[in-house]
Amino acid sequence: MIIEGGSMLSEMWKYIKGGERAKPKGEIPIVYLYRKSFQGTPAEGLMIRWLGHSTILVEMTGLRVLIDPVLNQYASPVSGFAKRFSKSPVRPEDLPHIDVVVISHDHYDHLEKDTVIFLSQRGAAFFVPSGVGYRLRKWGVLPGQIRELSWWEQACFETLTFICVPARHFSGRGLFDRNKTLWAGWIVRSGTKSLYYSGDTGYANHFAAIGEQYGPFDLTMIKISAYSDSWPYIHINPEQAVKAHTELKGKLFLPVHWATFTLALHPWDEPVIRVVKAAKKNGARIATPIIGEPVDVDKPFTNRNWWAEVK
Repeated sequence: MIIEGGSMLSEMWKYIKGGERAKPKGEIPIVYLYRKSFQGTPAEGLMIRWLGHSTILVEMTGLRVLIDPVLNQYASPVSGFAKRFSKSPVRPEDLPHIDVVVISHDHYDHLEKDTVIFLSQRGAAFFVPSGVGYRLRKWGVLPGQIRELSWWEQACFETLTFICVPARHFSGRGLFDRNKTLWAGWIVRSGTKSLYYSGDTGYANHFAAIGEQYGPFDLTMIKISAYSDSWPYIHINPEQAVKAHTELKGKLFLPVHWATFTLALHPWDEPVIRVVKAAKKNGARIATPIIGEPVDVDKPFTNRNWWAEVK
């Protein structure tokens, strides 16, 4: 996890002290969502709403898929750590019917117990990496609702195909369960559309391999935040994210995993500033919506540098 010569304890101490502008002082703009926000049937093409961090609501072929749902105020086992910069854009009870929940790995900022239990009680199916199903079953999710996949395996739900693909990361929710479960990225495909979600990952040759086997993608959703020179193997930086998008043969790039929690020492808005610059330099089409704002991949999307307005 840490580069040779580095120390986990020293990194933890730096994190406790905090970085410069690691969280915004002003209010982040949010499109708040309520039950009436989801009236009507899901989109038939491909539409997404980024709900902050790595939580993404996907509407595809008339179905709704929720990725890495974290809607509470803290991405931590205890209150006071990893607090959201602002309120969640939606309460679990205001979500529409969710057909499938996709989980990339078991870290607290990607797997939230309360939301998982709530969605399971409403009948959602769960697609998770190997081993994560054990956690869900302990929380009361019925075995029949869970599909566990290893890298390169795939399974279907109605008109959608879910493919579990490699990532370079780690797992665990406590002191004694490191790497007991798998971590992954995901591909979701319909008959006409295809999207890729990175999960948490460092940069490696898996992007090119996935792009060669399954690309091109109408949409790539790749993490851009929580990077450091001290842990380059487990979190890509913004320029690497653009490179990954290119290797994946992506058409539209939506940066995720930022603007929600402080999980590293860099300024909170540095990832998006760097990724927009890198995308422009490399000719990549990018969408940077406000949290909660819908993005239809088949329609033009107008970006604005909303983060520059946050003081």
